[in-house]
Amino acid sequence: MIYINKNRNTIISFGLLALLFAIIAILEQVLPRTSMLFTVLKKGAIYALVAVSMNLLNGFTGLFSLGQAGFMLLGAYTYAIFTIPVASRAQVYQYFDGGLIQFTIPLFAAMILAGLVAAFIAFLIGLPVLRLKSDYLAIATLGFAEIIRALFQWDKLGVITNGSNLLRRYPVFRSTLFPFAVAGICIAMIVLLINSTYGRAFKAIRDDEVAAEAMGINLAHHKRMAFVISSFFAGISGALLAMFQTTIQANQFKSAMTYEILLIVVIGGMGSVTGSCISSFLFIACSEWWLRFLDNSNVFVGGLHLGFMKPGFRKVVFSVIIMAIVLFYQKGIMGENEFSLAGIIKFFKSLPKKKDKALAKEKAGE
Repeated sequence: MIYINKNRNTIISFGLLALLFAIIAILEQVLPRTSMLFTVLKKGAIYALVAVSMNLLNGFTGLFSLGQAGFMLLGAYTYAIFTIPVASRAQVYQYFDGGLIQFTIPLFAAMILAGLVAAFIAFLIGLPVLRLKSDYLAIATLGFAEIIRALFQWDKLGVITNGSNLLRRYPVFRSTLFPFAVAGICIAMIVLLINSTYGRAFKAIRDDEVAAEAMGINLAHHKRMAFVISSFFAGISGALLAMFQTTIQANQFKSAMTYEILLIVVIGGMGSVTGSCISSFLFIACSEWWLRFLDNSNVFVGGLHLGFMKPGFRKVVFSVIIMAIVLFYQKGIMGENEFSLAGIIKFFKSLPKKKDKALAKEKAGE
């Protein structure tokens, strides 16, 4: 039996995180800012946060929601609207007389407000929607996301949302450490929630609602709580995405974005926080960096022109890879397990040693 002291495990985990931040800081000094590595790290950190927030709802509470893109939209727009400098509003809201809001709030306050707005809308929507189950809940939340996207492009709300025009000129981050720090803090808070009594109640609801209610768990209250908290962190991830992209338009938050996030959660493992984080970086790296050479139509191998490689072929190969992962890892890369020091030690102890291999060869010879 492998036992690792919790305090020691926590210290080692924080040490590894500190090492990761140090490596990123060094890479920023060595590599050019335009390197694709930083793009993958920044976007991967943002998607890791929204994937973990979705996993809290789908994987740990058992609520099949597809409204994550809508909550990210709310967070992104809230952040952008309240941080655009007053001097720049006339240019940004040029078709709406400079816009209605003529003041700004600090960056971190705007990020928290982005999460709170998403959480408040989630609370209102959750009152009727959370009475539904499985596919019906998914359809209702997906419909909500599409309605929100259409409303934010409506010219009648243009004095606030700028209609179908871009929002820009708001503060953005330059350092890769910023999204890592924000996402890391938020994910740590989600992990603490999962390991609390509320988290155990969420898992009980996921496993058996009837048994959970018999144990005295208020189903409506805990479902609403999970929905609101998940939406809060989705709103913050939306604010981070706005800073990453430097411009925001409602049309960017289509249902395809929710499907991508759901795919990340499934690949990583429903019910695994570290699985969602790992699969986020793998998904972004494969889709935007490692497989880009497949879109090049001027590739020759030994004088032979590879005519099948053309723009868009990358997506075909990426789809095949995803299908293979789903077929061979039906519970995802991590399943319901978490990456931990005890797990690493257990893995290495399970590997066959040299003596065991020698004995196996001797027995095979006999």
